[in-house]
Amino acid sequence: MGRKKNKQQSPVASDDHSDKQAAADLNVEVDETIEETTESSNVDVSMVEFDDSAIGIEKTSADYYFDSYSHFGIHEEMLKDVVRTKTYQNVIYKNTFLFKDKVVLDVGAGTGILSLFCAKAGAKHVYAVECSDMADMAKEIVDANGFPNVITVLKGKIEEIDLPVPQVDVIVSEWMGYFLLYENMLNTVLYARDKWLVKSGVVLPDKASLYLTAIEDADYKEDKIEFWKSVYGFDMSCIRKQAMMEPLVDTVDQNQVVTNCQLLKTMDISKMTPGDASFSAPFKLVAERNDYIHALVAYFDVSFTKCHKLTGFSTGPRSRATHWKQTVLYLEDVLTICEGEAVVGSMAVAQNKRNPRDVDIMLKYSLNGQHCVVSRTQCYRMR
Repeated sequence: MGRKKNKQQSPVASDDHSDKQAAADLNVEVDETIEETTESSNVDVSMVEFDDSAIGIEKTSADYYFDSYSHFGIHEEMLKDVVRTKTYQNVIYKNTFLFKDKVVLDVGAGTGILSLFCAKAGAKHVYAVECSDMADMAKEIVDANGFPNVITVLKGKIEEIDLPVPQVDVIVSEWMGYFLLYENMLNTVLYARDKWLVKSGVVLPDKASLYLTAIEDADYKEDKIEFWKSVYGFDMSCIRKQAMMEPLVDTVDQNQVVTNCQLLKTMDISKMTPGDASFSAPFKLVAERNDYIHALVAYFDVSFTKCHKLTGFSTGPRSRATHWKQTVLYLEDVLTICEGEAVVGSMAVAQNKRNPRDVDIMLKYSLNGQHCVVSRTQCYRMR
C-alpha cells in the first residue's frame, strides 16, 4: 500500500528541491546518457554470510514458487500493470521486423499474453513455456484466439523440457522480480539463451539496471518496525529483528526521496553469465535537502535496445507506478543529514544458498555529517 503521512519536520531549515526525473509513462525512452558514477563487481556468494537462525527457517521458495503462478490472481495483477504490459505490446507491435517469420521462445509464458503479441506481429512460430498449471489455461487461451497453429504451449521447466526445434531466433520473457532479482528467473532466461538462441538472436528485454536512493519515512517505519517494541504492553522485539531483515515491497512517494539516485548495476541479458547477478557495488547518496533518512530504496529500469526507437520503463518512485513498486530497506539508525552531505557505502547482492529464488543483501553504510556520524553493516533477505 502507498504511504499517506505527515512528513517529519526537518532537523534544520530546508530548501525546496526540484524533481529531476520525469515521471515514466508508457513506452518510456531510456536515457542512454545516464552517468554511471560507480562500477559494480561480481562477488563470490561464499563471501556474503548470513545468519539463517536470525531469519527463521521455512519451506524453500522453490516449493511454492510455481504453485503461486497457478492462480489467476497474480496474472490479473501483472496484466493490469499497463506500464509493464503495454510496453511489451508496443515493443512487439512497433518492431515487427524482429518477429516477422521468426521462431520465438516465450520463457515463463503465464497466460501467454507475450506469445499472443508475437503471433499477431507475424512470428513464424512461438513456443510458450510455462511450468505452473496456468499452462493449461494458456492452451485454451491460444485456441480461443485462433493461434493453435502458431503458438505451442509447453508445460514444464525450461531446464527440463525438449523444444521441437534446435534453435530459436528470439527469446522474450518478463522475468523481473521484486528488487529485479527476486525469484531468480533471470538464470532460467540465460539457460534458454545459451541452449537455443541463434548467434544473431535477440533477447527481449536486453538491458536491466538496479538503482538505489534514500528516503525519509519516520511514520511508516514506526508503524511497521518499531511497533514490535511494545505490543499492548508486551515486548515483542524479537519480531522487530526479523522485520528489519526483510525488505518491504511498497510504493514510495516521490516527495520522500532525500538524495540522488545511484546506479548500482547494469546487466546485459544478451551477454552476461549467471554469476553476474551476484555482485558488490559502491554507492554515494548525496542529500538534496536537509532531512532525516530512515531507509534506502532500490528500484530497477529495463530497456529494449534492439528496437527502432530505444524503449523501456522504470519502476522508480518518480515514475508511473507498477506492480513491482519499490524495495524498502530500513536502517537501524535514523540519519540526520544536511544538503550536500553523503551517505557512502556498498551493497552486496547474492543468491541465497538454501533457497535459490531468495536474494541475500548485505548493506554497509556510513555518514560523517554535521549532526550525525554513523557506520553500520546490515543484512537483509528477499523471500
